[in-house]
Amino acid sequence: MEAMRRYRIGSAIFEDDAAAMRPALREAYEYRQRPLCLCRDTGIAMYIARMGDQFLIKRMPLSGGDHDPACASYEPPYELSGLGTLMGTAIQLDPSSGLAALKLDFSLSRTGSRAAPVASGENHETARNDVKRLTLRGLLHYLWHEAELTAWTSRWAGKRHWWNVHWHLVEAGKQMTVKGAPLSDILFVPEPFRSANKAAIEQRRATALAAALPPKSGPRKLMVLVGEVKEFAPARTGQKMVVKHMPGFVFLIDDSLHRRIQARFENEIALRGVDDSSHLMAIATFGLNTAGLAVVEEIALMVVSENWIPYESVHEKKLVDALAVSRERSLKGLRYNFASDRPIAAAMIPQHRPRPVVLYIVPAHASDQYDAGLDELIASRPEMDAWIWRTGEGEMPPLPVR
Repeated sequence: MEAMRRYRIGSAIFEDDAAAMRPALREAYEYRQRPLCLCRDTGIAMYIARMGDQFLIKRMPLSGGDHDPACASYEPPYELSGLGTLMGTAIQLDPSSGLAALKLDFSLSRTGSRAAPVASGENHETARNDVKRLTLRGLLHYLWHEAELTAWTSRWAGKRHWWNVHWHLVEAGKQMTVKGAPLSDILFVPEPFRSANKAAIEQRRATALAAALPPKSGPRKLMVLVGEVKEFAPARTGQKMVVKHMPGFVFLIDDSLHRRIQARFENEIALRGVDDSSHLMAIATFGLNTAGLAVVEEIALMVVSENWIPYESVHEKKLVDALAVSRERSLKGLRYNFASDRPIAAAMIPQHRPRPVVLYIVPAHASDQYDAGLDELIASRPEMDAWIWRTGEGEMPPLPVR
């Protein structure tokens, strides 16, 4: 069981279920005060987010490793995932604002006619990965990480729905900047659709997408979509992508890009196709043409479980499903810019006793270089135990969970 969390707000100390904390949070939100999480004696700065009439305390960007492993705000060491190589380069924390400044390796504007489309994701050579900028897939992983959607415990079963995912992604976007401007200005995450509110939702959508309208002259600005793919289907010319919670609205994809999507993301599409409870997530740059139609420029896909936990193979899905029924909190590792031949921590159980446990999945035909990298990764965290599933040697070993 997780310990009761304690916070310092101003000069007062509260437990996180204290009724007295609610008015204190409202006041701190209005005056932009930062609560301190007291999982460490020195206190760790947090921020306050508003959800309707509720005020929630959220982890500051890039601060997860500062928390105690028993704290719900804790995140594994960044070196255990693809995030480690991006820290301080593609992702830079501004100490004065607490915002994470991002450097992207894809364009947010277009000049003239559309460039040759590329399905962005794990398609870079090693030399390209040395350029410390976030790929489109890397940005999706970072949003998922900062939205705290990589965490799970069985106590949350049935409580994580799209409205919840949507809110946390939008809040995460507010804590990031690109070229000095808030990422949230160009991030579009479809809000939950309700037919009774159709007109109001469509009006809010039109307002949000105004930034993607073509200008009279100069480069066309692009926006970033994060949404669940309902289907790819033929259009009268080219293809179209239908996104859930956006009935009657489609994203156009030309035939060349569609072919690249089918080839590059064959595994993600296949994994979603064999599991009806999973979701296929898309992150895409897009603009509006003169007819007001949304046109996709670049795209990356990610498959997530029923509980919105990402996975990239049948073996990871089996691990994610096994962790889903555990009452111990687990944290999913993500690949970011890393190619599939780089070892990462598949997941972690930070509150396991007597020591945290890092979970690794080794592909059946892993190279000697992969094994050497895994040994280095394990040796880098001697304070943590390692659980290893070598998929070529048989079924998944028992998990170290209660």
